[in-house]
Amino acid sequence: MQKLLTLDETAERLRKTRTQLEWMIHAGTAPRSAKIGGRRMFREADVDAFIDAAFSGAV
Repeated sequence: MQKLLTLDETAERLRKTRTQLEWMIHAGTAPRSAKIGGRRMFREADVDAFIDAAFSGAV
């Protein structure tokens, strides 16, 4: 089973504020996410891939 991160946990990992991450979601520039049980959740693997892509110049 994959680990899921909340919006706040993901913002902390990306060193963004919650508001900045919400704007990234709105702009379509955030890691993939889904609403599960009414809460925005991120797969840890997707957040890690997002960070890796930023360092490889793919983002």
